[in-house]
Amino acid sequence: MTDLLSSSPLPREVLAEAYEPLALFHAKLEKEGEPRGIIGPRDVDIIWERHILNSAALVPFLWEEMEDLRSVKGGREPIIGDIGSGGGFPGIIVAACMPDVPVYLVEPMERRVEWLHEVVAELGLTNVTVVRARAQEVTPGHVAGNVKSLLPRGFRGFDIATCRAVAPMTKLTGMIFPLLASGGKLVTLKGRSVEAELEKAAKEMKKYGAVHPHVYEAPVGEGLEPTRVLVVNKK
Repeated sequence: MTDLLSSSPLPREVLAEAYEPLALFHAKLEKEGEPRGIIGPRDVDIIWERHILNSAALVPFLWEEMEDLRSVKGGREPIIGDIGSGGGFPGIIVAACMPDVPVYLVEPMERRVEWLHEVVAELGLTNVTVVRARAQEVTPGHVAGNVKSLLPRGFRGFDIATCRAVAPMTKLTGMIFPLLASGGKLVTLKGRSVEAELEKAAKEMKKYGAVHPHVYEAPVGEGLEPTRVLVVNKK
C-alpha cells in the first residue's frame, strides 16, 4: 500500500527544511507503524496527510505564541511539552519543524517510549527529551526521581503544552493546566466538536485558570481538508 501523497511535491513544499527528517519518519511509520500498533491499518496510505501534515499545521501557531512568551520572559527560549505523545503526534513533527526549540515528549507507555527513543535517534533530533511519565508526574512541585532529572533545572512548568487526540476538554483541562507555568499556553489540535467541548468544560477551565480560548482553522496543505487549532492561556 502506497501513501497517496508520496509522489506529490506537497509534503516537501509544506515542510521545507523539515522534510528530510520527516520523510525518514514517514518511512518508519510506513514499515513499522501498523505492526507495532502506532497507527491503524486504514492510516497506512494517508500517513502524510493524517499524521505528519496535520501535526505540522500546529507549527505556525506555536511560533506565534512563542513570540508572545519571549516578550514577557526576557528573551528566554520557551519550552514545549507534548503530553501523551504516543507515536509522536504532534511532538516529533513539532520538534523537526522547530529544531532550536526544546521539546519534551511525555508518554507513560513503555512500548511507545521505546518507539519515540528510536525515532529521535534515527531522525537525529537533538532538541528532544523523551520523558516516560504520566501527566501528573510532571506537575511542578510533584516531580521526583528519574523524571526530575530529565526536566530543566528549577522546572516550573511548560511554557507551551501540545497534544493531539488525548481527551476532551472536560478531562484535558485538569490534565494539562497544572503542568503549565504561569502565563503558559495550551496549543492543541482539535476536531469539529471543539466549541461544544469548550462549553462543557467551562467549569473545569475556570477552576484551573484556563482563559481566553480561541479556535482557529489551520491549513494542512493545498487541496487538503483544514484542521482546527485551539489556543488557551493560563492565568
